[in-house]
Amino acid sequence: MVQYSSLKYAIKDSIGYIFINREPQVNALNQQTLDDLQDLFKHFNSDDQVRGIILTGAGDKAFAAGADIKEFLDLSVIQARWLSERGHIIFSDLIEDSPKPVIAAINGYALGGGLELALACHMRIASENAKMGLPEVSLGLIPGYGGTQRLPKLIGKGRAMQIILTGDMIDAQQAYEIGLVNEVVVQDKLIARAEEILQKIFTRSRVAVANAITSINAAEDKQQNGSKVEMDAFGHLFGTEDFKEGVSAFLAKRTPNFE
Repeated sequence: MVQYSSLKYAIKDSIGYIFINREPQVNALNQQTLDDLQDLFKHFNSDDQVRGIILTGAGDKAFAAGADIKEFLDLSVIQARWLSERGHIIFSDLIEDSPKPVIAAINGYALGGGLELALACHMRIASENAKMGLPEVSLGLIPGYGGTQRLPKLIGKGRAMQIILTGDMIDAQQAYEIGLVNEVVVQDKLIARAEEILQKIFTRSRVAVANAITSINAAEDKQQNGSKVEMDAFGHLFGTEDFKEGVSAFLAKRTPNFE
């Protein structure tokens, strides 16, 4: 399998694990990391062995503590625009629109681009020591990988304005209270809890899960009619073997055996 300079990965029990592996740099997202994430998510999204993905950071201090600011120094306006566009493409097309559930296991600092990466995932589980924020305004910038778009949808415009305009960090409990993360767990249970959620999803119909992700995402996509996407998906699923098996199992009061 491919070796990446900035990532470690594994596949076990139908779960694809991705570890951002730049611990001395608090797992900051440099351009090589974006390259590696792009390639690995493409691989996992097309690999039938992988039914769900857990994304986390190496060590226990950081999920990803922002972008690698040193790389910003020599960028032109055009290059910076392209960097932002590239981040949007990776985070939207490969992570948010992945047909497989993606859980961010936030194991420490998730700042700037690191929090934006977590926001692109379908769910977020945080350890008790996690700290989150979008501090770009303190650098004379704004979030450039979708943070200004995803955060308001997740926690509301007013709260998102406060987090982005102040650049302040919030802790895991505050993040949970405003809906930024789904759950908060102790550090040594973080990956196990993400695994537990995925294993439950794996007992459901794979094709139904993929269509549910597509329909939920369409609700927030101005380019699509979310209701039409849902209706089309609902109708399509009636023609699948999983639907026949699910209904048969329900009527027979047994556990379904989905393909």
